[in-house]
Amino acid sequence: MDFNLSQEQTQFADALRRWVEKDYTFEQRKHIISSSSGVSDASWQALTELGAMALPIPEDQGGFNGTAIDMLVIMQELGRGLVIEPYFATVMGAELLKLVGSQNALLEQVATGELKLACALAEKQSRHDLFDITTSATKNTDGYILNGVKTIVLHGAQADKIIVSARSSGAQRDENGISLFIVDANTAGLSRRDYRTIDGFRAADITLHQVQLSSSSLLADEGKGWEVVDAVSDYGISLLCAEAIGVMEAIFAATLDYMKTRQQFGVPIGKFQVLQHRMAEMFMELEQARSMATLAAVKVSSQDVEERRRTISAAKVRVGQAARFIGQQAVQLHGGMGVTNELPAAHMFKRLTTIELSLGDTDHHLARFVDQPGFKFAT
Repeated sequence: MDFNLSQEQTQFADALRRWVEKDYTFEQRKHIISSSSGVSDASWQALTELGAMALPIPEDQGGFNGTAIDMLVIMQELGRGLVIEPYFATVMGAELLKLVGSQNALLEQVATGELKLACALAEKQSRHDLFDITTSATKNTDGYILNGVKTIVLHGAQADKIIVSARSSGAQRDENGISLFIVDANTAGLSRRDYRTIDGFRAADITLHQVQLSSSSLLADEGKGWEVVDAVSDYGISLLCAEAIGVMEAIFAATLDYMKTRQQFGVPIGKFQVLQHRMAEMFMELEQARSMATLAAVKVSSQDVEERRRTISAAKVRVGQAARFIGQQAVQLHGGMGVTNELPAAHMFKRLTTIELSLGDTDHHLARFVDQPGFKFAT
């Protein structure tokens, strides 16, 4: 298989990188983080004009029908630039809408940048098990009433519409009985508590109190939402793995540059062989992680569910291990400055740490990988 980027992919990546270097510098990013909204309308408009919003949307809805490999390219560039706009949350929501079907109007709005989405799938007690749901969906004559609390909804307060998973039947941890709803952010009874996460992104806890929804708000069949949630979660993981590659490339480059300029005993510290060995180990970890992130992008759309789950979990484990190793080594090689907000490396390490914890940490996905049919322990 040819893993070289096409001309179009290379041009797209170059355009994004030029935009980051010119209009999304480290200082500009810090200014956005400290703003009241935590995001930039100008940056969102720029991403739209560059075609990033339309990339994953089908052509019939005004998009470019981009594949997961195309998305790998864009997420790497956004990771390299530490872009904190609600892109990931929106395209993950768009993928869910694509899977459930019959949401063409909303997908058209995503393609033009008019609509921001968020996925409210996790709850306080669920940790990484997205089927652990206490939020209830009770059917009545007008549709459904939702009650419950969703936690750590990435860019939940910046979204125009929120996709909510709720239990319409079954026990708390059943995979059956999960329904999905599209909820307008201004719906009566829905409240959002916005806060900044450790990596500079925004998240929200969303409370649903007697939220009345029409029957048209239901996505997919009632009680049959788990397979969609599982597939969308794996798609999101493939995006996070790609983003992590971009962040690791950036922190590796920043560390290499620091070693060439920081002097000790009258010479750059990069002259010391033991530190050169560390950089070589970081490079090998990065390349192994890159291979697994690419494999995840290839297999995330597989019709073989077991193969998809197995590959995605393997990639999340390998990328998570590499992210931790490279981040820790970069901080140590920078010395005390490596943990200060004045250096980009500290922000990169925080983002890598958050990615490792998002949509299932390394331990969770290692257990998931082992649980897949066909796995055998070595003897």
